Amino acid sequence: MGHWAKVRRVPETSMTSGRRLWISPRDDLPAALVVFLVALPLCLGIALASGASPLAGITSGVIGGVVVGSLSGSSVSVSGPAAGLTAVVLAGITDLGGYPIFLVSVFLAGLIQLALGLCKAGGVAHFVPVSVVRGMLAAIGLILILKQIPHALGRDVDFEGDEAFSDPSGGNTFTDIAEAVMHVDPGALVVFVASLVALLGWGRIVPKLKYGAWFPSALVAVVVGTAANLAIAAWYPTIALQAGHLVAIPLLSSPAALADALQFPDFSHILDGGVWRMAVTLALIASIESLLSAEAADKLDPWRRITPMNRELQAQGVGNVVAALLGALPITAVIVRSSANVAAGGKTRLSTIVHGVLLLLSALFLARWLNFIPLAALAAVLIVMGWRLARPRILVEQYRRGLGQFVPYLITVIAILLTDLLIGILIGIGVGVFFVVRSNFQSAVIVTRDGDTVLIRFAKDVSFLNKPLLRGAFEAIPDGMSVIIDGTRAQFIDSDIVECMEDFVASSPTRGITAELRRSPGSNNDLFKTKPPV
Repeated sequence: MGHWAKVRRVPETSMTSGRRLWISPRDDLPAALVVFLVALPLCLGIALASGASPLAGITSGVIGGVVVGSLSGSSVSVSGPAAGLTAVVLAGITDLGGYPIFLVSVFLAGLIQLALGLCKAGGVAHFVPVSVVRGMLAAIGLILILKQIPHALGRDVDFEGDEAFSDPSGGNTFTDIAEAVMHVDPGALVVFVASLVALLGWGRIVPKLKYGAWFPSALVAVVVGTAANLAIAAWYPTIALQAGHLVAIPLLSSPAALADALQFPDFSHILDGGVWRMAVTLALIASIESLLSAEAADKLDPWRRITPMNRELQAQGVGNVVAALLGALPITAVIVRSSANVAAGGKTRLSTIVHGVLLLLSALFLARWLNFIPLAALAAVLIVMGWRLARPRILVEQYRRGLGQFVPYLITVIAILLTDLLIGILIGIGVGVFFVVRSNFQSAVIVTRDGDTVLIRFAKDVSFLNKPLLRGAFEAIPDGMSVIIDGTRAQFIDSDIVECMEDFVASSPTRGITAELRRSPGSNNDLFKTKPPV
C-alpha cells in the first residue's frame, strides 16, 4: 500500500462498514482494463443469445459500468447484461411481439426494483446462508473452466457467458467438451497455450518490475494471444483463426451511427398485461441475481466491505430504466466481472466506472482493432479466473466447517452446474435452510444426565417444530428418574410444547418419575406457574 502515496488520492467510504479507502489509478485503472477485456465478449455473446443486437449488449455493459457503478454502494461489484436472463429475454422478445415492446417491460422492471429498494427489500439477501454464497462462487468458477475449454480448443459454438448445462441442440457442457477434444483446432490450441503461459509467467515477473502493475497479466495474455494468431496467419495461414473464432464488435461508420443502430421502447404497449407480467419476472430475477452477486462480491473483497443492499436495488433499478430508454439489455450485478475486478486488484468503484467507459470507446472507435482478439486468448484468462474461485482447498475448508456447512455448499455447486445459476441457488438455499432449522432444533432442547437426575433445558424459544425432539427426549428417560425441565432461558414456549409437557407430567407417576418444572420469567403459559403434583 505504500505506493499509493505516489498517486492522487480521493477518499471513498463504505456506506455501512465506515472503512475509508483511497481511489488509486495505479490499482483501479489496470483492473478496469481487465474487467473490460472480460466483459466485452460476454456483452456480445449474451446479446446474440438473447436475440438482440450486439450493440444492445455493449450499451448494457456501458450503463452497468457508468450508471450503476456510480450509484451503487458496492466497491467491487460490476454490473452488465447477465447470462441468467438470456432465456427470459429471448422468450420476452418473441412473446411480446418485438424488442421495442420488450423494452417497456425492462423500463417497468427498473421502476419495480427502485420501489423495492425504497421499501427496504434488499435485506433479504442477508438471509441466504453463507455456505450457499460460497457454493455459488465455486460453481461459477467451475462453469468458467468447463465452458471455456471448448473455446480454448477452437469450438466456439456456445455464446460467451453461457452458464446453462444443457443447450438447445440436445447437448450439454460435457458433450461440448468431448466434441472439442475430438476436433481440436491447432491454431486455437497454440493461441490458448501462448496466452496461458504469458498469463502465469507475467504474474511472476510483475513484482520485480517498477511499473509492472500498470500492465495486468490478463492484458499481457490477450496481447500475446493476438500476436500469436497474427504470426500464425503470416507463416501458417491454413491453421490461423478466422472471424468466427475472434471477437466480433459491429463496425460503426461514425459515433452517430450508434444511436441509429439502437432500438427504443414502444410505450403504446405500457398497459398490456403481458408487458407487466414480463416486467415483474425480470424485476424479481434481476433483483435476486444482483443481491446474491453483490453478497458474493463482498466475500471476495479483501477489505470485507459490506454493500448496502437497498441502495444496490435502487442503483440496479435506475440502471434498468436507463437501459430501456437507450435500447439496451436488462442489467444485473454479475459475479464473473466482479471476481475479475477483485482478482485484478480493483479497490474502488473507479475500476467499474472506467470499464464502462472503455466499453463505450470500443464500440465507437476501437472495434477494428479489438476484432483481432481470439476467443481462445480470452479463454485462458477466464479459466485461470475460474480456478481461483474453485480451488480444491476451498472444498477442504468447507468440509472442515462441518456437514451443516459442507452439504449445502456441495449441493449448491452441483445444482448450479447441472441446471443454471438461479435454479441452483434456490436449491442451495432450500438445503441450507433445512440445515439451519435442523441445527436450531437440536440446540433448542438440551438433555443432560447426572446420576438419577435428568435435566431438560430449553436453550432458546421453542416452537411446535421442536415437539418430536422433546417427545423423543421424554421417551428415552428411564423409569424411576428425577426430571427437571428448565425453561428459565425461554421467552416463548409454543402451546404444542406445553401440551407435550402436560402429557409427560401426567404420565410420570406411572413410571415412578418425579418431575420438576422451572418457569421462564417471560413464559407465555400457565404450566410453569405451579409445581406439578408428584
